[in-house]
Amino acid sequence: MAKAKSYYFCQECGYQSSSWLGRCPECGKWNTLVEEVVKSDGGKRKSSTVTAKSAPVRIQEVTYSETKRIPTHCGEFDRVLGGGIVPGSLLLLGGEPGIGKSTLLLQTALAIHDRRLLYVSGEESEQQIKMRADRIGINTESCYVVSETVTQRIFEHIDAVQPDLLIVDSIQTVTTEEVESPAGSVSQIRQCTTEFQHYAKTTGVPVLLIGHITKDGTLAGPKVMEHIVDAVLQFEGDRNYGFRILRALKNRFGSTSEIGIFEMRGSGLSEVSNPSALLLSHRDEELSGTAVAATIEGARPMFVEVQSLVSSAVYGTPQRNANGFDMRRMNMLLAVLEKRCGFKLGAKDVFLNIAGGMRVNDPALDLAVACSILSSNVDIPISPRYCFAAEVGLSGEVRPVSRIENRVSEAARLGFEKVFISKYDTRNLQLADYGISLVSVGVIEEAFRALFA
Repeated sequence: MAKAKSYYFCQECGYQSSSWLGRCPECGKWNTLVEEVVKSDGGKRKSSTVTAKSAPVRIQEVTYSETKRIPTHCGEFDRVLGGGIVPGSLLLLGGEPGIGKSTLLLQTALAIHDRRLLYVSGEESEQQIKMRADRIGINTESCYVVSETVTQRIFEHIDAVQPDLLIVDSIQTVTTEEVESPAGSVSQIRQCTTEFQHYAKTTGVPVLLIGHITKDGTLAGPKVMEHIVDAVLQFEGDRNYGFRILRALKNRFGSTSEIGIFEMRGSGLSEVSNPSALLLSHRDEELSGTAVAATIEGARPMFVEVQSLVSSAVYGTPQRNANGFDMRRMNMLLAVLEKRCGFKLGAKDVFLNIAGGMRVNDPALDLAVACSILSSNVDIPISPRYCFAAEVGLSGEVRPVSRIENRVSEAARLGFEKVFISKYDTRNLQLADYGISLVSVGVIEEAFRALFA
């Protein structure tokens, strides 16, 4: 008869200990060990599932064939994955509650008509999944759904259906009979993930897992889970806005610099092929404190609107607030404007916002942020036909940014009249090839003179 024994597992790295420790010896985190009851097999070890003998070979002798990916019929999803789902891969999709993770994968499953899919839900019943499918409005006869949480029963359904793609929603609700601990515990998540990984690698059927995140924004469960899977996708966005961003934090079969942009609607998620047209406001009159920045997410140029508000500090202590932009970088730019350019902003409130709920970390936004702050300070508007693409250094110099050709060509395509860039970026640009006026500046004062002369 199997015996139960208590062990302590680290919630960060999965380290196992027979006694409680204040600090994990593996990852060094404090107060992360939790007690779990694990069933022992009475000393009997299971035989390895790998039957083939391995032998080292020279790397020149290794042969492989290019694997044909499974298209999801969703351009933004395929862009993030690198062209589609790789057979036999294990993918993990994380995001905040209510952001649309289940909707994204169910919509993807319904759109793949030429393959048989099995959608396993541990959070919703079959009726609830059907209600969401009717709302999405995509009809297919190749998608099967089941509500189950035990892996042994799930694999029985897999043997009956023989799917070409498996979706599990979510990994935190699935349990295995091999471990006697509650669902969502470190040992349960690690064991269930390992079982799905073994199934994916041995059968060649890709498995998509949905994962919860903690209040800190990290994926719930042991850190080793992110090492087991082949790709970690993050689905993020502000629920007060309709935009959602899908980015790859890890991808063994593609780039991690690509992003996919969706818009949440009543009928599900719709792809946004031209995000700049939605993120830029169409103003009838010019307002101060607004500047357009040319940023790049992955290989896609995207234009965002930077909004600033500078006012006198009413309560004595000036306030600083930034939405969608790094607060520390904004404070650095304010120090550059005061020290290098002579603008007295130390006694004023400064509020910064990236329109549309976007969060951008591209340093090419520096010049747009600085110009929008000054525009609000002097109450002089910047033309909406101007855009900016340059980094600002601590000494006030305007530094070059990467892929300036893509930014300038996209600005010309969208109808901008002028683009402010670093003078060091003009060395490799042919001015006549873009059909747009380039304003090259070396220091930040030159940009101010060109705007507010």
